[in-house]
Amino acid sequence: MTATPTLMTADTLLHLPDDGMRRELIAGVVRVMEPTGFGHGRVAMTVGALLREHVVANDLGVALAAETGFVLANDPDTVRAPDAAFVRRERFEVLGDMLKYWPEAPDLAVEVVSPSDTFSEIEEKAFQWLAAGTRLVLVADPRRRTITAYRGADDVRIHVAGETIDASAAVPGWSLGVDDAFS
Repeated sequence: MTATPTLMTADTLLHLPDDGMRRELIAGVVRVMEPTGFGHGRVAMTVGALLREHVVANDLGVALAAETGFVLANDPDTVRAPDAAFVRRERFEVLGDMLKYWPEAPDLAVEVVSPSDTFSEIEEKAFQWLAAGTRLVLVADPRRRTITAYRGADDVRIHVAGETIDASAAVPGWSLGVDDAFS
């Protein structure tokens, strides 16, 4: 006989004491995230800065940094935290600023592959973002220096050096050069 684990809610996760650990909530089960490496942090900051520069210059909405929680499902709750994200101004104006997790998926989610990530974990995360309503998921792989663009289950493309990704369906007017992300 096995015991059914107690599921955590997004609100309980939000109010856990800060012990320095990063956590996500997957169908009510807490997943501890290992600290990332230097290369991961550098790529996440570079892509996030390029995104924010475009968003602010064009008054498009809100660009968000790593560890911002987004509720992707309820009962049981799933809370994911991308390495960078974007929410369109129209959506932000409806819900407003808040101290809790954003209750919906972002328009854009950026994930940077860590040395401890497996392909199946990254792909699972990308498809969770899409299923929750994210328009575009960009997965940057510092080791391979590629960015995989997920637009749908049947629309996944790996971009390599010299290529530019048109992200305008998620972030109006924005594109990201693969070389720029790894500069």
